[in-house]
Amino acid sequence: MRALRLPAGFEWGISTSAFQIEGASAADGRTPSVWDTFCAQPGRIAGGDRPDPGCDHYHRWKDDVDLLAGLGVDSYRFSVSWSRVLAGGRAANPRGFAFYDRLVDALLAAGIEPVVNLFHWDLPQDLQDAGGWRSRDTAYVFAEYAEKLATALADRVTRWSTMNEPFEHFGLGHVLGFHAPGQNLTGVAAFSVAHHLLLAHGLGVRAVRAGGARQVGLINSYAPVRPVNGGGDGAAACALDAIQNRLFTDPVLLGEYPAGLDAFEMDPASKPVRSGDLEIIAAPLDFLGVNYYNVLAVSAPEPADPLPFRLAELPGFDRTASGWPVVPDGMRETLVMLKDRYRDALPPLYVTETGAAYDEKPDADGFCDDFERVAFLASHVEAIAEAVASGVDVRGAMLWSLLDNFEWAEGFSQRFGLVHVDFQTAQRTPKASYYWYRDLIRGVTP
Repeated sequence: MRALRLPAGFEWGISTSAFQIEGASAADGRTPSVWDTFCAQPGRIAGGDRPDPGCDHYHRWKDDVDLLAGLGVDSYRFSVSWSRVLAGGRAANPRGFAFYDRLVDALLAAGIEPVVNLFHWDLPQDLQDAGGWRSRDTAYVFAEYAEKLATALADRVTRWSTMNEPFEHFGLGHVLGFHAPGQNLTGVAAFSVAHHLLLAHGLGVRAVRAGGARQVGLINSYAPVRPVNGGGDGAAACALDAIQNRLFTDPVLLGEYPAGLDAFEMDPASKPVRSGDLEIIAAPLDFLGVNYYNVLAVSAPEPADPLPFRLAELPGFDRTASGWPVVPDGMRETLVMLKDRYRDALPPLYVTETGAAYDEKPDADGFCDDFERVAFLASHVEAIAEAVASGVDVRGAMLWSLLDNFEWAEGFSQRFGLVHVDFQTAQRTPKASYYWYRDLIRGVTP
């Protein structure tokens, strides 16, 4: 790597999510989420994989805290299983709260700051049955959950995020149906999901502050969009940019929905938006989390396409095992885009996810040489430093992910972890990338 020039106190961290690593889906009073239901449906998950026991973090969390301590990270971002702490999404489950109490205390004892994310796509199934995110009531139930969790943990947890990647949960789960809850909504029905997710975020900001939280943010995914050619491809790129990069950011930072949503038959003046909603959604943030993985290429849609763009191949780049193009400069481009687009409305940034899936396996001696991941992460960290050098206020980076885990609809077929997990035994084996990151942290931080 080139020598990094980052501000003093730049934070190094790592991220996970509850459903992807915890397992123990029915342990100690946890009730099903939409992802439990989705995974039980034939054909939904690659290879018929099931997340339980998977990494079994619920029972092996002490080992994972030791891995975090060995890395020397400053922070660890994890999500809470809503249906583990509140049965059915509403009824307090003391055993669920006790699990996160133990985890937070152990992290602090190891000198690691816990960063709690409230929602990473695992809506309690009981709430889905009552209407899910199409129902306005779900936003208010989310706020109740947020305040209860903050009341329990904010005496020790300083930094909170309301949601991780609401765009993916909206688009993949409610429009395209590839993710839970597997819906194919259009028009006002689809827009109501997006609006209620945003309303839940705004209500959640108020709620966690009421519970004692001192720093609150939102985590969004971003991807530069490039037209394959001119003409209609350019219009397609603008349409995708509106929904991927602006739908869940403009209302939060600017207090208004972006132009261009009419292409998706989404009308911000429609019934889901009520007086005062945008003021709630635009509650001031202490930070914005940025997840970046790759650049998107688009072409003009065909007449039968349901959306006003068609995803296309981006030629000339290496690809990960996920098939995603490796474009490190897209990280710099994303961070600079946010700075230029939102200017004084933009709070400090944290890169809260970046990483790559590769197919490495431990060798006969148990060593896992994931050199492609090391190269990917090194180039993306360098791109963060380039953005900082150009004036973007980036306070830290949290890589994805600590462990190989259940990668949603791809099951266990894609490995993003710095630690290899044998899903038959749950044995953890740090990879070369784990030691690379450990050494990077030692060399850059005081």
